[in-house]
Amino acid sequence: METPAHSSRRQFLQSSASLLASSAVLPFDLTANEYSTDFQARQQQRRIQLWSLLGDLPWQHRPAPPKLIRREEHDGYTLERLILDLNGYEPVPAVLLIPHKRQNPAPGLLYIHWHGGMYGLGKEQLLRGVDAQPAYAPVCAEKGLVTLAIDSWCFGERQHEPDGSQGESDAFKLMLWQGQVLFGMMMFDEFRAIDYLSTRPEVDPRRLAAFGMSMGSTKAWWLAALDPRVSYCLDVCCLTDFEELIKANGLHGHAIFYYVPSLLKNFQTADINELIVPRPHLSVNGRKDPLTPPAGVEKIRDRVLPLYREYGKESDCRIELFDCAHVELPEMRAIILQWLDRFSRPMSA
Repeated sequence: METPAHSSRRQFLQSSASLLASSAVLPFDLTANEYSTDFQARQQQRRIQLWSLLGDLPWQHRPAPPKLIRREEHDGYTLERLILDLNGYEPVPAVLLIPHKRQNPAPGLLYIHWHGGMYGLGKEQLLRGVDAQPAYAPVCAEKGLVTLAIDSWCFGERQHEPDGSQGESDAFKLMLWQGQVLFGMMMFDEFRAIDYLSTRPEVDPRRLAAFGMSMGSTKAWWLAALDPRVSYCLDVCCLTDFEELIKANGLHGHAIFYYVPSLLKNFQTADINELIVPRPHLSVNGRKDPLTPPAGVEKIRDRVLPLYREYGKESDCRIELFDCAHVELPEMRAIILQWLDRFSRPMSA
């Protein structure tokens, strides 16, 4: 007998026409305009294929209302500490930053924390920052961005083992046995986090962005590829071309979460990033970063820029290399701030 979970996944892998008629499967809207070209239709078919590589996902789960743990007043913003029900397996601690000065409704930003072996940090990176990237909470408050950050599987308040690396490895192995993929479950949580962010009364659901560094960078461009509701993608230090990473013997640099079964049979990094076109995409990376071989960054840029010229605007894609390793330089942040200014502008009527 087919279980509800299998039925839901089967429905998700149906043709684009069937998906358009099944709002219970895809909670974001796909309007007729999104199918106005062969390129856009192909994007949606490839998007479905990409989702299919991410294992058995709990599409059938209907989230319960969020739980507010407490509110905190900070300089320029109110912080809500929340428990979200995203996946039906374990609760997801989150923080929501609500700027005191903001538009009504305001743009919404999903801030995705990094890995860095800092399993205890998680969502608190938004507030505290790290040596490689100063905190973004003051920036989000200044720009008027309602910002959500969740603890990823195995991180922050979801670190269930004292040895975070062992906990991550065990989660990967157990999920694989169960037909799941750790990265798939991570992306599902971020997808459902966008669901929640888009429903907040403070947020304009037409203006949603994903932003992160390192693991957060990878998840940001994956999420933008998987979910057309993400209207802006900003990623720092992890736009990695898989083949160039292999050539550089760099697989050991990425943690176990990064690896998706059969991915290279179907997608290279540029193929995934094609699914973001024509939505604005900023990617800043280090030329000396072993996680992102520069030849791979250039390969991705050379592949997607012509698509922006053909299907959108070249100025909506900026993929750059800087003379650094795995760190956000001040000149990188200056560009990020420019793009956040652009994202936060009120939409024209």
